[in-house]
Amino acid sequence: MSSIFSKIINKEIPAYIILEDKNNIAFMDIFPIQRGHVLVVPKIEVDNIIDLPLESYLSLFSFAKKVSHSIQKVVSCNRIGISVIGLEVPHAHIHLVPINKLDDMNFKRKKNISEMELLDLAERIRKNIK
Repeated sequence: MSSIFSKIINKEIPAYIILEDKNNIAFMDIFPIQRGHVLVVPKIEVDNIIDLPLESYLSLFSFAKKVSHSIQKVVSCNRIGISVIGLEVPHAHIHLVPINKLDDMNFKRKKNISEMELLDLAERIRKNIK
């Protein structure tokens, strides 16, 4: 059975896509813990990130770095927090979260963000990718 991320990758369900290449995709988290929270996902469907082939693992983190720089240009923050939890969706992924303090990475607190704001953030982050 395909994960929800595979369905996004295959364009079976919509997403606020930031960037995509042949191996990876980045899109806005629709249940963000901070404004600007982005998910970075390999297109290969592997549950545990450490089970990715080395080439895919390195590609994913390189891709995440590119997206992180753009998020930081758009969302005011001290840094981009990176988290790999992998329990909520059985498909490897990285959370990129704009943070100013450690408590900003609290996954128990979700932010209410409108569809318009998600669209706006996605567009602005996309435009700032180098």
